[in-house]
Amino acid sequence: MQTVTLDEGLYRTTAENGVTVLSEVLPGVRSVAAGVWVRTASAHEARSQMGVSHLLEHMVFKGTERRTAREIALELEVRGGALDAFTSRDHTSYQARVLDEDLPRALDVLTDLVRNPVLRESDLVLERKVVLEEISTVEDTPDDLVFELHAQALWPEHPYGYSILGTRETVGQLAAEDLRQLHRRAYHPRHMVIAAAGSLSHEVLLKLLARCGWFTFDGGPDPVPVSPVPRGARAERRVPRESAQVHLVMGTDTFPYADRRRYALMLVNTVLGGGMSSRLFQRVREELGLAYAVYTFQSFYQHAGLTGVYVGTHPSTASQAVDAIRAELERMATEGLNPEQLAEAAQQLKGQVTLSLESPAARMHRLATLTLHHEPYRTIDQVLAEIDQVRVEDVRAVAAEYLVPERQTAVWLGPNG
Repeated sequence: MQTVTLDEGLYRTTAENGVTVLSEVLPGVRSVAAGVWVRTASAHEARSQMGVSHLLEHMVFKGTERRTAREIALELEVRGGALDAFTSRDHTSYQARVLDEDLPRALDVLTDLVRNPVLRESDLVLERKVVLEEISTVEDTPDDLVFELHAQALWPEHPYGYSILGTRETVGQLAAEDLRQLHRRAYHPRHMVIAAAGSLSHEVLLKLLARCGWFTFDGGPDPVPVSPVPRGARAERRVPRESAQVHLVMGTDTFPYADRRRYALMLVNTVLGGGMSSRLFQRVREELGLAYAVYTFQSFYQHAGLTGVYVGTHPSTASQAVDAIRAELERMATEGLNPEQLAEAAQQLKGQVTLSLESPAARMHRLATLTLHHEPYRTIDQVLAEIDQVRVEDVRAVAAEYLVPERQTAVWLGPNG
C-alpha cells in the first residue's frame, strides 16, 4: 500500500486492489464520521433499470450474512451513533457517525453492509413498497418534484435526466437478481473510496480496515462508463397540478465538477439567489411580495452540471414573478459584476465554504468528493484563495453564456400548468 501525507493530519492510502482510503484528524472532537463510496449510481443505469442503484442501497440494510435488518439498525444506534446512505447521480454512499471508541464497530457494520448483503427476493417484495412510497412522497411534494421534472426536460434521453428513485414501472419490474448483478459488477475495491474524519489515527484506520478484509479481496472489473452527455434541451414544459402555488424551475446545463469555472458560477449564484441579501430575494420577495421561496442552485456532476432558479408563487402572479426573474438573469448576463460586487460575493462565498466544513461529516464528504472527481487535494486556504482569484472577466463570461434567456429550460408545475 502507498500512503501519502496531503496535509497536517490528513492522509491518503491506495491499496494494491484499488481501494482508496482517506482520513483527516480533527483535534478537539470525540466523534468520527466514516463512509464508503461506490462509483456507481443513477448515471450508470439503463432506462429499463432506472432506480436499481437506489433500490440496492435500500436492500443492503435488509440483512447480511451476519446480521438481520434489526441488528443492523440497533448496532450503532444503541451506542448513540447513526447509520445512513444515499444515492446520487454519480455515486452511492454509506456512512456512519459514532463516538471515536466505536469506530471499529462502525467499520465492521459498513463493511458488512457493502460486501455481504443477502439480497433476498422476500425482502425485496417489502422494500419495493417502501421505495414506491418514497416515490409517492416526491410526487406529493411539488417543490421536490419540479426539480425532477426539470432534469427530465433538460436531459430527456440521458441518465442524468432519469429519476434517481426510478419510476413505479421500473422499480416494479426489478428483481433480486438485478440487484445481485449490480452488486457483483460494481461493488469492488477499484470502484470504492473510504473516507473518515474526526478523532482517529490513519494507522489505526488502516489496521481496522485490514481486519475487515478490505485489502485482500479482488479489485474487480472496470467501472461502467457514463454515456456522453448531450447538450441540454431548450424547452418550456407546463405540467398541470392541483396546488395552491405554481412551482417553477428555470435553468440550463453547465459544466462538470472539475471545471475551474465553477467558482465563477458559484459567485454569480451567490449574488443572484444565495440568501436574503440576494438580488432575487430582494426583488421578488421583498420589493414585489410575489414569493416566500426564491433561490438559485447549482449541481456539478462528473460529466455535466446544471444551474437555475426556483420560485414558488401564486398562479395569478406566476407570470409576474417569472418576468422579474428573467430581468435579473438578463441583467447579470449583460452586466456581470463590478469589482466591489465581486469582492462582496467572494467574501460571502468564502464564509459559506468555511462554515460548511465545521464538522467531521463535512470533512469526510470533502475528502471523498475530491477523490471521486479526481481532484487534487487543496487546503481550505488554497480554496479560499482560488475564490479570490476569480476575476470580473471570469464572472462576466459565465453569466453571458449560461444566464441568457434563450438558454433557459423552464418547467412550470401547478394550476393551469
